Amino acid sequence: MKTVDKHSKIIVAATKVFAKKGFFNARISDIAKEAKVADGTIYLYFNNKFDILISVLEEEIGKIIEQIEKAIEQETDAEKMLMIFIEKHLTAMKQNKNLAEVIHIELRQSDRLVKEYRNTTFKAYIDLISDIIEKGQDQGIYRKDIMPGIAKRAFFGALDEVSRVWTTPYSSQYTLEETIEQIIALFVVGMCVRC
Repeated sequence: MKTVDKHSKIIVAATKVFAKKGFFNARISDIAKEAKVADGTIYLYFNNKFDILISVLEEEIGKIIEQIEKAIEQETDAEKMLMIFIEKHLTAMKQNKNLAEVIHIELRQSDRLVKEYRNTTFKAYIDLISDIIEKGQDQGIYRKDIMPGIAKRAFFGALDEVSRVWTTPYSSQYTLEETIEQIIALFVVGMCVRC
């Protein structure tokens, strides 16, 4: 098996194991078993369990950032940009329910490594939100009294919590389309000057 394939298999397996067992209860052997590789193979790619967790978050959130940036690069309307962000984020979380669970639980850890992570790629991710809000304020679309730094956290918190509807027994209660429409109604319309 190619090195890239093994690395990817381990990331997918770790995401599943962390979602199911939680980071602290998961063992390297659990991840190896899920990935169908020997325990020692894990250490060819990762230093330890924290390294795997940070890699899961870096790589998976990095992919979502790329999708969003690519989708909004040709867009000039900040209202549409925020709608694209909502749609891309929620679609990614619905497609990868294990990742939604890992983000929801593990980003709240107080461990130093996770705190450092929150200040890098994750910060870049939520800074996309505040950048769009600031652009919308400059365009006269979003209210000037909204503080982008607070709004980005509230916005991401709502997206994060809503993403969990697909990881619970009530997952079929809400469609992706309904969920996107509700978040748009609450946040995009709620921030608009003209609404």
